[in-house]
Amino acid sequence: MTHQFLKLAAASAIIALTATSTPAQADDMVQNLGPVGPNEPILTTFGNKRAVASFASGSGTCALQAVVWNADDIDATSASQFQVSLKPGQTAQIGGADNETLKLKCGDFARTLAVIDNGMHFASK
Repeated sequence: MTHQFLKLAAASAIIALTATSTPAQADDMVQNLGPVGPNEPILTTFGNKRAVASFASGSGTCALQAVVWNADDIDATSASQFQVSLKPGQTAQIGGADNETLKLKCGDFARTLAVIDNGMHFASK
């Protein structure tokens, strides 16, 4: 049951966001690196992985949920779920192949979530 949920969550997010924004090539995934507010999706590719992440804000924390799968896995059978609660300013890292890492940061007052890259912070709200 959990595996089906993960596949459905990954597929639904891709389909919904692809309908509103067309990538340059058919195999390109729409990117949204944030910052995003609560329940808004972050969509990104890192290494050979794709990810959909969002958060709920409550009790002064970012309750982060992410689904990660292999980029070449059309059926999302490789999907796995990641959950963590972050305090404002904290980051979470999800490792991929070839030392590629997805880094997500909880913004000030747990109001935003964003991808950070090479020490450059995008979560500024």
